[in-house]
Amino acid sequence: MRFNVFKNTVLLFVLVMISCASKVKNNTNAKGESLEQIQIDSSIVVGSNQTDIYLPLLKGKRIGIVANQSSVVFIDKDLNTDSRSYTHLVDSLLSLNIDVNTVFAPEHGFRGKADAGERIKDGIDAKTGVPIISLYSANKKPKLEQIKETKKYESDISKGVSKIDIMLFDLQDVGVRFYTYISTLHYVMEACAEANIPLIILDRPNPNGHYIDGPILEMEHKSFVGMHPIPVAYGMTIGEYAKMINGEKWLANGTQCDLKVIPIKNYSHNLNYSLPIKPSPNLPNDKAINLYPSLCFFEGTNVSVGRGTEMQFQIFGSPFLNKDSFDFEFIPQPNEGSKYPKHQNKICYGKDLTKVETINTINLKWLIEAYNNTENKSEFFNAFFIKLAGTKKLQQQIEAGLSEEDIKATWKDGLERFKETRKTYLIYP
Repeated sequence: MRFNVFKNTVLLFVLVMISCASKVKNNTNAKGESLEQIQIDSSIVVGSNQTDIYLPLLKGKRIGIVANQSSVVFIDKDLNTDSRSYTHLVDSLLSLNIDVNTVFAPEHGFRGKADAGERIKDGIDAKTGVPIISLYSANKKPKLEQIKETKKYESDISKGVSKIDIMLFDLQDVGVRFYTYISTLHYVMEACAEANIPLIILDRPNPNGHYIDGPILEMEHKSFVGMHPIPVAYGMTIGEYAKMINGEKWLANGTQCDLKVIPIKNYSHNLNYSLPIKPSPNLPNDKAINLYPSLCFFEGTNVSVGRGTEMQFQIFGSPFLNKDSFDFEFIPQPNEGSKYPKHQNKICYGKDLTKVETINTINLKWLIEAYNNTENKSEFFNAFFIKLAGTKKLQQQIEAGLSEEDIKATWKDGLERFKETRKTYLIYP
């Protein structure tokens, strides 16, 4: 065991030194592309750092990888502190002569700069020259022809030659149903099953993994912001969730993917894990990530959650809220991750939640309070709200004047059934 740890540390040191040398040679100073130093819990070892497990599986193979700015490998800068440096997984694999054939990019793109909902184009990574295929455009699922080459004399593409031997998946999720990386996971698993290629998931902690809450999605309201009958906060890592997708046979036609999860070391769901890299442009810090499961419901209303400010998902407000009841003001302006924010250039009245205590449940009181204090209640909700909630009932309950306690009581049976199902697929305590 000690030999493996030593071997892994040496390998990572060499890996990063090669990557650093490459960066100096290319004189690359773009943000997020150079070696960065960050603060993380050094006792937790993410899946991408379990190189002694997965690198032997990649040697001599053509690799596809689902990745973004959070797909990194960490290395200790000083073993006596929590300071660590990182390099991007794609750069690291290429420096080790792993044949990275194609990068598949989720919502927000490979470098994580695009707006929420912005269509991402295919392209070439300027740094590495690796082709990038967007999974957030008309093409949310890898096409078979992007994974296999058709033999000219055969009409059946399923008999083609594989372009990719193994698919890697390494995205930092936040454990919330309407965060679209688990929908991307579903489609990648489905494509791998159809192409008969294995999928390796490099697992990462779930910063909202310490609780389970919210209404269970009803399948008639299935969409890309909710594909499976799960609650809003489901308390699983993305590796555990992939096992559930397979085990519950949620892929098309009940197919199952050849799946391997590279687990996290020293992790449990009750550990507090601070993400070292923001998983998307509008989740800039721990507070935003903690409040996201509660505040994202506002995306289906006429209330802003702070897009176009520097406090995204830490505030809420609207020009239509009663300014006598809400004394906090902000004016959304275009910025990174929000080119056209809701209520741009308008004064929004609402609440500043940056100082609230960390929550371990979904808070509906802010949503109910905003609805009760809006000028025109008939214009408060929009069609997107039902997709986010995964049910029509939540909007109906708020409109009927139910309290948070009464609404949550209607979730209880569904949550208990989900918790029982969830136990089958857990990797961590």
